[in-house]
Formats: sequence, C-alpha cells, structure tokens
Amino acid sequence: MVIQLDDVSLMRDGKWILKDITWKINKGEHWALLGLNGAGKTALLHMLSAYYFPTKGNVTVLQKRFGKDPLGEDLRKRIGIVSSTLQERIYGEDSAYQVVLSGAFASIGLYQTPTDDMRQKAQQLLKELGCFEYANRSYSTLSQGERQRVLIGRALMADPEFLILDEPTIGLDFIAREQLLEAISRIANHTNPASILYVTHHVEEVLPCFQHTLLLKAGNVFASGMTEELLTNDMLTDFFKVPVNVEWKKGRPFLTKI
Repeated sequence: MVIQLDDVSLMRDGKWILKDITWKINKGEHWALLGLNGAGKTALLHMLSAYYFPTKGNVTVLQKRFGKDPLGEDLRKRIGIVSSTLQERIYGEDSAYQVVLSGAFASIGLYQTPTDDMRQKAQQLLKELGCFEYANRSYSTLSQGERQRVLIGRALMADPEFLILDEPTIGLDFIAREQLLEAISRIANHTNPASILYVTHHVEEVLPCFQHTLLLKAGNVFASGMTEELLTNDMLTDFFKVPVNVEWKKGRPFLTKI
C-alpha cells in the first residue's frame, strides 16, 4: 500500500477544501488524477506530501500514519515531486546534470560531492529522459519541456517509492508535450518503477500506463476506478456538465465537446 485515505476531509480558513475522501493506491499502480481548476488537487497533493494534515479522517502514506508515526523529511525523501513550485526554486546557473545530481541529496543546488555511482545514475537518467544532449547547459537556458524532463530525472535520483507529477505539461507546445509524455511512459514501464500519480485537467494526457483514475470535483471524489471503465461518454459528460464524446486512440482517451 502506497496511499490510503479513509473518510478524509480538510478545512482551511473556515472552508472545506476536501470532503470525505476515501482512496487507496497499491504498490506498483500508476494513477491519473483528473480535476478542473479549484477541484482541490493542490490541497490533496499537499496532504500526500505531509504538508497538510487532515481535519478529520485517517491518512497513511508509505506505511506512515499521520498523527501516529514520525513524518517530516524522512517521509518526503521517499516521495519524488515535480511541480511548478519546484521549478521556480531551481538555480538557473546550475547545469541540467547538476540539477539531476542534486536529487540524490534532496537539495536545491549541489553542495555535496557525488559518488561515482551517483554520477553514473544521473547520466543514465539523462539518457533515458532524452536530456543527455543538453546535460552541460545551464538550467536557465533550457526550454520548458527540457526543464520538466530534468526535474523528473532529479526526482528519480533518490529512488522514490511514490512519484507525483503535478501538471507537468503546463506551458508546453504539442511537440514538447508529447516528448515529455513519451519520457514518462518509459519511466512508468520500468521493471520496478515508483508508483506514479499524474495530475492533470487534460483527459488526453492519460497514458495507457495510468490504468487507474480518480476524478476529483469540488473537493469530493466524483468517481475512481479502472481508467477505461471510468472515462466514458456518460461519466465525463456528467463530470464536466457538458456533453462530450470520448474517442480512444492507441490506449489514450481524446475528448471532444458535442
């Protein structure tokens, strides 16, 4: 078990942000989390990363139960996160290679001396993610898509048990988006990958590797289950409150408004 939420609710500033959420991610499962702006996705991620504690209900992440077991940095080191907030904190003068290496120490910037094994692993990740050709370029000169791939490499350096990708395609053009999605698919199909939670509001980004999906709406679980059973015309029409048609191409759903 990677994540288990039992009847979890969260109140912030006198308002219920999350309400009565029950959800479980088992080891080895990859999930897509779909929700429009304001659905509560960010609050849920903050909770899974142990930055928020539930107002009521029970949260267990990587066998650590909130309010019972020690959390803090020990738990967060077992979770890899790629988000827009993290991207803003990376030092622009660091090379792509240095940024990936820094993930071994969970630091912003590289202050410790990496081992030869760390260096070899960073190079391998850069190759797998299609970043090797710009490994020595400074982070500030990279495109948005290149930066996102570097940050995924950084997140994978510490061999996380749980990888959260929070809307990683924001700001990418079509080509860059598809290149990033291809890289994510390769990572997800490793022999022993971390369980991945892919957060988005774009249905077409749900790759075949994300066999499970959670639909979040107004802080509630609208529905959850197997992706192909969940992402149907009727379900998404009800979810978005507009008539839509879902067409599957190469294992991916594509949405059009009727």
